[in-house]
Amino acid sequence: MTRPCAADPAQARPRQAQAQALRNLAVQALLGELRTYPKPGLVSLVDSGSHRDMDATTLVRSTLALRRYFEDCARVGACGAAFDTLKALGIAAEQRMLRATHGVNTHRGAIFHLGLLAAAAGHRAAQHAAAPAPSLGEIVRRRWGADIAAQRRLAAIDGNRPAALDDNHPAAIHGSRPTAPDGNRPAAIDGASAAATCGNGAAPSHGSRASARYGVGGAQAQAAAGFPSVYRVALPAYRAALARSAAPNQARVQAFFALLGHLDDTNLLHRGGREGLAYARVQATRFLADGGVFQARWQRRATDLHLAFRERWLSPGGSADLLAVCLFVHAAEG
Repeated sequence: MTRPCAADPAQARPRQAQAQALRNLAVQALLGELRTYPKPGLVSLVDSGSHRDMDATTLVRSTLALRRYFEDCARVGACGAAFDTLKALGIAAEQRMLRATHGVNTHRGAIFHLGLLAAAAGHRAAQHAAAPAPSLGEIVRRRWGADIAAQRRLAAIDGNRPAALDDNHPAAIHGSRPTAPDGNRPAAIDGASAAATCGNGAAPSHGSRASARYGVGGAQAQAAAGFPSVYRVALPAYRAALARSAAPNQARVQAFFALLGHLDDTNLLHRGGREGLAYARVQATRFLADGGVFQARWQRRATDLHLAFRERWLSPGGSADLLAVCLFVHAAEG
């Protein structure tokens, strides 16, 4: 349970309402990512993609278990929370997630990414700035970027948790995630897991090993820099699709493929090595070059890619994580 801000009790009710609104946006972002289809290799309402240990029901249970966490992050963010405060909330949220999913890591990336962004949104709302407010990503960079970067450096020194996590997977953020039974969503992928954040001595995950082995950046690097892949890649693709009157699912698919063609996804590196990552990025780039969701029979082509990813057992979890971030930022920033 988090404490309200000590100053100005008259603001308690508006801040509570704001925190609840941001909680709802975070939940809708995760559900929007789940509803997106075709989304090569990933869980959706249609099937479980390249996963044996989770399905849509698992992800819904996990999302609902995180509602209070997102609200708490928004509330303490409005009160100027330090990174350690957010980290403690993330650790508790990770445990609730694991209880809800019976030990399956579903949303460690969301716990890290969306927790930070909910806190940033709460902070921005509390400022009542007359001038144009900075983006949520910029607020994360300014307020907590140095702490996140320091955490990455400590992880690099500690052989158990390599610093380069990945751009893609949830668990590296806090650092403790257990390995999923099928390795689909590795235990600590990109700095998203509560254990990674706290440095609890957990064994390295598949994602963190892949990140260290291949020398790619990670979720922590994305957050510390203000989520450049979201603001420079996903959001422009998403908003451009909406501007062309794309249906919501079409716009989400377009943003997903934009991320897939851009990220060094450690989930893909873990499962398919450099060859698997290169295959995924080439396929995404070709899909977009041929018109993306505006080409004829785009659903059939994207579905064929989904089946091809399943056959190769590829799962771009990092792209899924940042798609949810894209949806949250779009809704929260307007």
